[in-house]
Amino acid sequence: MSTAIPLETTLPTVDARIYPKGGLDVLSHAEVARLRDVSTGMHDLLRRCALAVLTSGSASDDPRAARELYPEFDIEVHQQDRGMRIDLHNAPAMAFVDGEIIRGVAELLFAVVRDLAYTAMDLGPDSPRDLDTTEGITDAVFGLLRNARILHPTDPNLVVCWGGHSISRDEYVYTKQVGYELGLRGLDICTGCGPGAMKGPMKGATIAHAKQRRFKTRYIGITEPGIIAAESPNPIVNHLVIMPDIEKRLEAFVRIGHGIIVFPGGVGTAEEILYLLGILLREENANLPFPLIFTGPASAAPYFEQIDKFIRLTLGDAATSRYEIIIGDPDQVAKRMAAGIRKVREHRIAQKDSFFFNWSIDIPLAFQRPFVPTHEAMAALDLHHGRKPHELAADLRRAFSGIVAGNVKEDGMRRIEQFGPFEIHGDADMMQSLDALLRAFVEQRRMKIAGEYKPCYRVVA
Repeated sequence: MSTAIPLETTLPTVDARIYPKGGLDVLSHAEVARLRDVSTGMHDLLRRCALAVLTSGSASDDPRAARELYPEFDIEVHQQDRGMRIDLHNAPAMAFVDGEIIRGVAELLFAVVRDLAYTAMDLGPDSPRDLDTTEGITDAVFGLLRNARILHPTDPNLVVCWGGHSISRDEYVYTKQVGYELGLRGLDICTGCGPGAMKGPMKGATIAHAKQRRFKTRYIGITEPGIIAAESPNPIVNHLVIMPDIEKRLEAFVRIGHGIIVFPGGVGTAEEILYLLGILLREENANLPFPLIFTGPASAAPYFEQIDKFIRLTLGDAATSRYEIIIGDPDQVAKRMAAGIRKVREHRIAQKDSFFFNWSIDIPLAFQRPFVPTHEAMAALDLHHGRKPHELAADLRRAFSGIVAGNVKEDGMRRIEQFGPFEIHGDADMMQSLDALLRAFVEQRRMKIAGEYKPCYRVVA
């Protein structure tokens, strides 16, 4: 006869005081005071993002899960003569070892404070930047990245890796193999900072960098407040940047990356692909070298065939000339990417463009303005043939962005719970292809890590 043992409902927590090392330890009294005031005014956002960092490596993609596990967690920013101090109350014990916070977690925690405070102080209502113009938004993106100290005048070597947080074991192992080959060639990694295809390339590159005795390495994770709670930073990220919205996050990827590799993923990955192709299809960017490779293990071949078919139907054959598909060959992926980045270097030298920030690429305002996925905005998207490819790509990107919000962003999830699924309208063949693609994502479990997925959208022809 067995006896039922009650489950532990309260996870172990720690109270701690933490002092910054690096960028936040040299601040004037006035700067610390502004930082404290700003953090007080956006306390709930700071608390959510800090908790995501303190549970780094979490396998959940529910933005509310961490708060339910640690309901008493709180964070305070204090001013001191020596600079600033962060007090943590009832923080997850998993972020500590023998009572001391893990150094990497502490760095990410201060990155959260830094970026949220910078956004509130420099991009708020009194911002000197005109955030209604292309130039003003790009300047804001540059400012955020420079403030995060990731813009360095080094040779081009940064590969952005896109892909899903919910992928198969076979696909995850493949992303590590590609990362390993990239690392052997002295290439650094930038991803969306989460698990799955965002963690694998970084993990593979760390081994290769160690073999090559490269110690000044960059594993950059770029996220935004609506995503970070659902995709906590993986433990390998050593430079975290929180952009204020998805559009600035996407622009940051394109501006600092010297080439992009796309692994299998879900709607977020499709959104990223459409964003980049929409930009590269503009006449202003026709001659701009930008290596773009879609890759995965042999089992992912049907996935990329379906993605390729959808792109041809919606954006035309011209779009397919901007990328190549390599299946099951990590070594070839790395070789092709390294060769592409050498062309990028030659072009930047010829155009006198910087190595660390791509000023030359033209990103129109339609790709920069934040899209708020309300039910009305989703239903109003113009998904019809006859439009210019880059304009159609912009609306297709918004459609996928709305589904991402409905899947993993707290605001989007609340809208779906209150008003039901989003409706997406368009031409019959386009909607049929879109629906087939989304159904495949659901069947392949690319929408959620755990539990049954309930669609947050309805496709209407």
